[in-house]
Formats: sequence, C-alpha cells, structure tokens
Amino acid sequence: MLLKPSAMFCAAIAAAIMIVSSAGARAASEQLTYVSIGATTRAPIGWVEFCNDNPKECPQNSVEPRDIVLTTKVWKDLVRINRWVNDTIQPETDMDHWGVLERWSYPDDGKGDCEDYVLLKRRMLIKAGWPREALLVTVVRDKKGDGHAVLTVATDRGDFILDNQEPEILLWSDTGYRFVKRQSQSNPNVWVALGTPRPAFATAAAPTR
Repeated sequence: MLLKPSAMFCAAIAAAIMIVSSAGARAASEQLTYVSIGATTRAPIGWVEFCNDNPKECPQNSVEPRDIVLTTKVWKDLVRINRWVNDTIQPETDMDHWGVLERWSYPDDGKGDCEDYVLLKRRMLIKAGWPREALLVTVVRDKKGDGHAVLTVATDRGDFILDNQEPEILLWSDTGYRFVKRQSQSNPNVWVALGTPRPAFATAAAPTR
C-alpha cells in the first residue's frame, strides 16, 4: 500500500529545495560578481617592456591580495578619475604616436591608446591612496573580437571595469567582453589566465583623501 507523505514531511522537502536553490543562486551571483581566475600565464610584452623602462612602477615583492571596500565616497572618486582620464586623453594608436605596433607608456603628452589610459588611471588611483593590489591591468577581447586593455578594480562588491571605450564603470560581467588575463593581486608582474573560480580575498580600507 502506498502511504501519502505527511504535511510535515512535504514541508521539510520544500524547505530543503528552497535552501538548495538559494545556495545555487548565491553561487551563480558570486560567479557573475567576480571574474574567474585560472593558472599563471605569460605577461604581455607591452607590460614587460614598460617595466624595463619604469622599474619603480613594477615592484617584484609579493603581497597579500586585497579588495577595496566600496563606499559611496570611494565610488565617486573612482568615477571622477575615470571620467577625467577618458575626457582628457586623446586616443591615438601606437603606430601613429610612436611609429611602433605596441608600446605601453603614460600618456603624459595627452595622447595614448587603451593601455596608456589604463596605466594613467592606475597611477592616479595609487597616488590617491588606493592599494596597488586592487588595481589590475587586464587584457580582454572586445565586442569586435579585438585585443583591448581595461583596468579591473577589485572590490568587496565585485570586479569593476574602467574602460576608455565605455563612459560608465561596469561590473565585469556587464561589459560584453571576453576576459583573457590580468595581473595577479599578489604580484603585478605575475599574470593569470581568467577561467576558474576566484578565491575570496581580504579587504582594504578605502582611501581617506
């Protein structure tokens, strides 16, 4: 004879399903919030040459990874610096600018390509008190499939992207880009492929000035 499940048993099953579903939703949300990190990979030649020319900008020591605590003030500062660089620097290819296919440099003459925008934003944020470990030069494929560089800002609320092709600061998963590789949070001269779940990192206090 088949026994009908009791109301209490049914309620317990329903609660278990809700818990599993909620856990799955949280896991999916975490994946969308933080870009995936894979194995160590080769640094872009542009970064290597930039470090050869600017060794003080590329410290060799490893540090503890940290995410920035994203407050309203921090967000406003991020928006202000991102907008200023995008509005101030005139886009120009390395071939037109320097006569070479690839050169990463600070756009101190007011001209530069995507990597130069990224380097300037990174420098300005570091000077404003942001932790270097949360400001990561990142290589992506844009919506046309072309190679492109953006700045990832690792925060306690996700990985946000500063981009000279997009006026708004977006969560990485909202950019429409394919993420290829970026600097490690432990060492700016170590690069990691983007492909497996990212571990949780400690957070850093927001800059006070």
